Amino acid sequence: MSSQAMNGPTTPTIAFFPLANRRDLVRRSAIELDRLNGYAATEFWKMTCRGLGNELLELGCPEDEMRAEIMDFQAAVQIELMWLHREEAAQG
Repeated sequence: MSSQAMNGPTTPTIAFFPLANRRDLVRRSAIELDRLNGYAATEFWKMTCRGLGNELLELGCPEDEMRAEIMDFQAAVQIELMWLHREEAAQG
């Protein structure tokens, strides 16, 4: 007998592809953030993170998981920024 038959119907869960692993998104965000300064950089960053958070919520992602995804994404972008500048320093 299946576990579903023994335990009753289960609610399916959705697995979200981690934002921090979306390499193109991380790289594009880092490049754009690096290009901008001051208010424009702050607004871009807020808009990007809020947009991604809203997208996850609309897909049914729980709020606490969404917040963790955004934090991981922010860390990935910071690492990408460090790599961008490391490459520039190596080139001269």
